[in-house]
Amino acid sequence: MSEFTWMSLIPGVADHTATATLVFAFLISIAWIAKRQLAAVPDPVIPDAALTLRGVSELFVEATAKLASDTLGGNARPFIALYGSFFLFIVSCNLIGLLPGFAPPTSNFNVTFALGVCSFLMYNYYGLSLGGVEYVKHFVGPIWWLGVLMVPLELIDNLVRLLSLALRLFGNMNGDHLVLRIFTDMTYLGIPVLFYVLGALVSLIQAFVFTLLSLVYLSLALPHANRGRKPRGARPPHPP
Repeated sequence: MSEFTWMSLIPGVADHTATATLVFAFLISIAWIAKRQLAAVPDPVIPDAALTLRGVSELFVEATAKLASDTLGGNARPFIALYGSFFLFIVSCNLIGLLPGFAPPTSNFNVTFALGVCSFLMYNYYGLSLGGVEYVKHFVGPIWWLGVLMVPLELIDNLVRLLSLALRLFGNMNGDHLVLRIFTDMTYLGIPVLFYVLGALVSLIQAFVFTLLSLVYLSLALPHANRGRKPRGARPPHPP
């Protein structure tokens, strides 16, 4: 017997698709509210006296900027929005599975594979955008006649990165949700609370690991001399 979810009441739409769409709409709404709060203050440099959505958003952006800067070095600002979005979407998809009647979209391989493909395409795009021919040359290796051996190995290595991102997230979240459901069905007092806490911790860790590994793969794709350059089409930083 399949697990009941609220999203299964929507006809013609897969549970993971409907839930991921709900998470996406929620994050867009949060971002819109935070932007309105930021626009309403006379001086955006001065933090709010109380805890607000704008303040929480600024703390998150600052933490993401530090993680990107520590991983990439140089000017990591053009990449903050993308990889911060990765983390927010994944952690929200993970955590929604802790709510009764919801299954985490990341416990479905289609979702995690799509996230892995996005990460794969983006670090290759930035590598080509900033490295050009040099990025393609690194697949051949230091000596051109080794290309026959190196190119297949490099291609396999990059495809394994994609699959590892997808399988790690899928396996951990699928297992976590299954364990939580089993212990919740066995007893409704005491023990499930511990697994809810562990589930929240796993959700945060898996979102962080996916984001960090994506940044590491991007770091490997960017040429060392160009890590401070902006990718093509990126907006220039605002003046201080």
